[in-house]
Amino acid sequence: MTLTTEDFDYDLPEELIAQTPIKDRDHSRLLVLDHDTGAYEDKHFYDILDYLNPGDALVMNNSRVLPARLYGSKEDTDGHEEVLLLNNTEGDKWEVLMKPARRAHPGTVITFGDGQLKATVLEDLEHGGKIIEFHYDGIFLEILERLGEMPLPPYIKEKLDDPDRYQTVYAKENGSAAAPTAGLHWTKDLLEKVQEKGVKLVYLTLHVGLGTFRPVTESDISKHVMHSEFYRLDEDSAKTLNDVRKNGGKIVATGTTSIRTLETIGTKFNGEIKPDSGWTDIFIKPGYEWKVVDEFITNFHLPKSTLVMLVAAFTGRENILNAYQHAIEEKYRFFSFGDAMFIK
Repeated sequence: MTLTTEDFDYDLPEELIAQTPIKDRDHSRLLVLDHDTGAYEDKHFYDILDYLNPGDALVMNNSRVLPARLYGSKEDTDGHEEVLLLNNTEGDKWEVLMKPARRAHPGTVITFGDGQLKATVLEDLEHGGKIIEFHYDGIFLEILERLGEMPLPPYIKEKLDDPDRYQTVYAKENGSAAAPTAGLHWTKDLLEKVQEKGVKLVYLTLHVGLGTFRPVTESDISKHVMHSEFYRLDEDSAKTLNDVRKNGGKIVATGTTSIRTLETIGTKFNGEIKPDSGWTDIFIKPGYEWKVVDEFITNFHLPKSTLVMLVAAFTGRENILNAYQHAIEEKYRFFSFGDAMFIK
């Protein structure tokens, strides 16, 4: 049976799209879903402790969101330009999205802030992006922290008072254009309790690109081409995960980015977990054979998105859409600053 994007659609009242984070990260609601039976329970995120067992591994993506949105002006015309950093391709060269893009031809120079940061457009890309090269004195990341803004998703209209609320408490490796949002529910205290229970905390890195918000334009989902994102799993993390597996523990992923990294590695090495890094464009959809992940935490995702398809690959399409309908009826909060699911 050919699955279409319409098979992953659902009606979401706009007022359920969370515009701001709740006061206490771990007090968000948690819908616990059994992927076999489709049964669900209403909990709070701090109840996650009840579902993690000694000997399990909790896997988290430690990528840190860059303040990747810059506002500048073109040197020749003084016209305004908005620049969104996507990937650092080489040295000071970046793949970016620009608005307006039409008149930012190769050779255009853009000045940001007080002129301490400039960029030259080098080339146009097929998907509408650009390659630009930055020129500056000092340390690029420090300048970016001063001049840039957090690149909140397009469905969030409110201004974020505290930029740290769009970072996980364990964010470390600079490079994401969007937050791995399932991790936003964790607090340092709750992670300490998880560790005290005998669960191993394991970190990997996947730098989230804005392709995560790109709509699926093909009706037949098998024709959709995924964006690529950089990932890394180091030797210590791979060893811990292999030890957990060998001893019968479960591998519990926090978020779709952790899932995509682990399953990329599992696919590459025939089900084995090895230290690895590279670029992944894995598209996990119904029919996929899972290789590494046993359970996972995730947020509620956009209708017809590749992320709903990923979750449906684990739970079955009917189970996830039924659970989403329940969440809508119970007025759960959706998307990046919304509530969470635990799928076991």
